[in-house]
Amino acid sequence: MNENRSVFALDGVTGMLIATVLLLSILAVLTVMGLGVQNANATNFYEVKDEQSIKMFGSDQSKHIVDVK
Repeated sequence: MNENRSVFALDGVTGMLIATVLLLSILAVLTVMGLGVQNANATNFYEVKDEQSIKMFGSDQSKHIVDVK
């Protein structure tokens, strides 16, 4: 039998708390980074030039999008 049991071993309460803190910190970092990207793109306005000549197929579709600054 295993007589070396401890509540505060890494496979016990301490391990659960470490995993929870690690996951919550990853969630916080990703949330802050996502909000930063969203804020940067919310103020990045663009304008579509000559929308009648845009073709559905082809690689020059992005040439019609112009950043407004």
